[in-house]
Amino acid sequence: MTVSGSIENCIVITSDGKYTPAPSLLDELGHKPAPSEYVKLIRSAGIVGLGGACFPTHVKLSPPPGKIIKWVIVNAAECEPYLSCDNRLMIESPDEIIRGLGYVLEIFPEAQGIIAIENNKPEAIKVMSEHNNNAKIKIMPHTVKYPQGAEKMLIYSVTGQEIPVVPALPADVGCIILNTRTTWQICKAIEEGKPLTERVISVTGDAISEPKNLQVPLGLSVRELTNYCGGFKDDPVKILAGGPMMGLAMRSIDVPVVKGTSGILALTKKFAYLAEESACIRCAKCVEACPMHLEPTFLDHAVRRRDYETFDAHNGMNCIECGCCAYVCPASRHLTQSCKDGKAAVTAMRRKAAAAAKAKQEKQEAK
Repeated sequence: MTVSGSIENCIVITSDGKYTPAPSLLDELGHKPAPSEYVKLIRSAGIVGLGGACFPTHVKLSPPPGKIIKWVIVNAAECEPYLSCDNRLMIESPDEIIRGLGYVLEIFPEAQGIIAIENNKPEAIKVMSEHNNNAKIKIMPHTVKYPQGAEKMLIYSVTGQEIPVVPALPADVGCIILNTRTTWQICKAIEEGKPLTERVISVTGDAISEPKNLQVPLGLSVRELTNYCGGFKDDPVKILAGGPMMGLAMRSIDVPVVKGTSGILALTKKFAYLAEESACIRCAKCVEACPMHLEPTFLDHAVRRRDYETFDAHNGMNCIECGCCAYVCPASRHLTQSCKDGKAAVTAMRRKAAAAAKAKQEKQEAK
């Protein structure tokens, strides 16, 4: 079972208990990697976006021809409440993060490196600033504002550039966004040939006896994590993989830690209370709160009617699923969930239409 509750095929690996390190990826390469080999090495190391999306980093570092990269931004905002694993990583391993960004800048020598940190992390800002000896890298504090860590929000905050509607990407406005831990992992891959086999996770929430930030191997059971933190001091009514705004509710804690597991949040009834939905009162609070300037209540009505064409036509695919609309809604409407459902339905429709068009073309070519 996965974190989301789906059942998938898996490979069970029995440990021999010896914890023998795997051979370095540099052994296979046979020499110190050159900048032209960094992307291939990052791919071999299995490095992905560790903020949760898990987008392959080697793809992100290989923009389409003609795309000029002006900024490489390390997303160290960590704006999701409760989570603090990136903050601890910056405090304890600043040199590796800075060197990792430096290696990426060798791939894009004309780009400026920026490490964007929210002002509620003064110790991290201080440590990163003191350890930064790269003239091409700038430590940039930011106002504490959710969802500052969202890709589009961060790009606008740092560069003033606005990403057009889906399917535009950061590279279209000259940006590459990397997670803090991803940048650390790039350093380890290039310097030591170390693949991605572990990550830092925040285990927290009012139901956890001893909240901690832990560096753990991928595949470790979430139950083992909670037990290591003293177990539950109160019965949790909801356990999330991630933070309270964008995290996924877990059906079981007998699931493995994966690359995208940034945190485990266990909440009691006091903090996980969910009021019953009532009718929309047309207050427009969700419209005011939406950072993407959408109309969440309109999109919600479209999804409930299964009118996915209208949802798509009104830019529903631009929803970043930040949860702001649902958080401010006085009627407790499940607005974010509706947008998630709408995006999934539109994606399925597009895939179906593309498959049908391909089949039609192949049929015509066969004639």
